[in-house]
Amino acid sequence: MKRIKRTLLNLILILFAFSGVSYASNQDPVLRVGMEVNYAPFNFSEVDDKNGAIPVANSNGEYANGYDVAIAKELADKLGMKLEIYKIDWDGLIPALTSGKIDAIVAGMSPTPERKEQIDFTNSYYNAEVGVVVKKGSSYEKAKSIHDFKDAKITAQLGTFHYDLIDQMDGAKKQQALDSFPTMITATNAGTIDGYLSEESGAASAVKSNPNLVFLSFKDKDGFTIDKTYTSVAVGVKKGSELTEKINKALNTIPESEKKDIMDKMVDLTSEVDKDENPTGEQSFGAEMKSVWQRYSSLFIKGILNTLFIAIVSTTLGFLIGLLVAVIRKIQVNKIKNPIGYVLYKIINFVLGAYIEIFRGTPMMVQAVIIFYGLKQYFNIDLSTMFAAILIVSINTGAYLSEVVRGGINSIDKGQFEACKALGMTHWQTMKNVIIPQAVKTILPSLGNEFVINIKDTSVLNVISVTELFFMSKSVAGSTYQFFPTYLITAIIYFVLTFVITRILLLVEHNMNGRDFIHESSTGVKHANN
Repeated sequence: MKRIKRTLLNLILILFAFSGVSYASNQDPVLRVGMEVNYAPFNFSEVDDKNGAIPVANSNGEYANGYDVAIAKELADKLGMKLEIYKIDWDGLIPALTSGKIDAIVAGMSPTPERKEQIDFTNSYYNAEVGVVVKKGSSYEKAKSIHDFKDAKITAQLGTFHYDLIDQMDGAKKQQALDSFPTMITATNAGTIDGYLSEESGAASAVKSNPNLVFLSFKDKDGFTIDKTYTSVAVGVKKGSELTEKINKALNTIPESEKKDIMDKMVDLTSEVDKDENPTGEQSFGAEMKSVWQRYSSLFIKGILNTLFIAIVSTTLGFLIGLLVAVIRKIQVNKIKNPIGYVLYKIINFVLGAYIEIFRGTPMMVQAVIIFYGLKQYFNIDLSTMFAAILIVSINTGAYLSEVVRGGINSIDKGQFEACKALGMTHWQTMKNVIIPQAVKTILPSLGNEFVINIKDTSVLNVISVTELFFMSKSVAGSTYQFFPTYLITAIIYFVLTFVITRILLLVEHNMNGRDFIHESSTGVKHANN
C-alpha cells in the first residue's frame, strides 16, 4: 500500500514538473505575438507549415496562417527578432498583453478609445470597410442602403464596434451580440438572425466557404457613418513600450500594394481546400463532417489528449486536496485542555472554510483569469498554461470533493470512531486505517462523476489559451467557417469520452464493492443486495 502511495505521489510530482515548464527561453530577441488563430482570413489554423504557416508556440502540432501572421512575420524580420505566435482567446488578448505574457497583439484589432485606455496602438496596417452579410434569397439581399433592413434581426461580434453600428440601421432589430463569426454564420444560415455586420475581407472568406451567403457593401450616405479610427486595424502594444516606434518604422516600409496582395492571397487560401475537395460548391452534411475531420483530425486528437491529461491529473490532485481538507476539518480539539491548539484549529478551519466557499461560489473561468493573468501582472509569477490549468481545476475540484469526502466520513458509524479511540488510536491513525478506506468506497460514484465533469469543464480554460478540445474546435470552426460539422464532431468526441469513462468507473466500483451491491442505473447509484 505504501509503495502504491509513493508511486502515485512521484507520478504526480513528475506530471507537475512537466506541466509547469514555461515557454522555452531563447537568447535571440523574440517577438511574442498574440492572436486568436480562428478568424480567417486574418488568422487561422493549419495542420502543417505549407503556405508560410508559423508554428503556434503554445500549441504543439498546430500552425497559424493568415494576413496577421504574414504582417507579424514581416515586422519580426525587419526588427531582427524571432517571431513566436501565441494562440489566445479574443477576451484574453489584452490581459495577456498587459500582464506581459505577450509583446504585441496582431489580431485584426481596431484601436478604439476604450482599448486605448488599456494599451497603446501603432499606426494601422489594414483599413476595413464594414457591410452586412445576409442569406442569399432573403428579402434583404436586394438592400441598397443600411436603412433597407426594417424588422431584420441583425447582430455583430461581441466586444467590437460593429455592434454599436447596428443602431444606425433604421428599423433593424438589434439582437444579442455573439462571440464569434462562425457562430454568426451558423445563426444566419439557420434563420435565427437575418444578418450580421462584418468587415469586407472576413466576409469574403465566409462567403467563399458558405456560397449561400452574400456580403452587402454600402457607400457614402447609404452606408455606415464610421470614425476611421474604428475601421483601421493596428498592432496593440503595452503602454509606454519602445516597440511602438520600432513597429511604426517597420510598417512604413511595407507598401500598400504588398498588403493588398497578402490579403487577397489569404482570402483565396481559406477556400483553397474547399475548392480541391468540393469543386461544385455543394456538399452533403456528412461529407462536410468527413472533410473537417480528415483535414483537422490531428488538432482534435491533440485536444482530446490535453483534455484527458488535465482531467486525470486534476481530479487525482483534487481528491487528495479534498481528502486532506476533510480530515483536518474533522479534528476535535478540547478547548479546556488545549486552548492554544483550539484557537489555532479555529483559524485553520476558518481558512479552509473560506477556501471551499470561494472556489465553489465563483465560476472557474473567473478563477482562471485571476490566477493566470493576475499573478503575472501583479506578482510577476509566470505560469505556463498547462500548469495553470491543472492548478485551477485541482483546487476547484478539491473544494467540491472536500464536502463529498466529509459526507463520506460522516456516513461511517460513530461507534467505529469510539472503538478506535478506546484502542488508543490517534485521529490520523483512525482516519488512515479505518475510516477513509470505507469512506472512499461510499463516495466512489461522486469521484467518478467529478472526473466526468472535469472532462467537460476544461472547456472554460480556453480563456487562458489552454489547447484543450473545445479551444481546438473553435480554431477549426473559425478557420473553415464550418460551424455545425465541427461542433458535432466535438460533441460526439465528448460523448464517447464520458460514456466510455463512465462504464469503466462503474466496472471499477463493482469490483471494489464485490457482490454486496448491484447497480440500478448507469448513473453510478447502487443499492444493497439483500
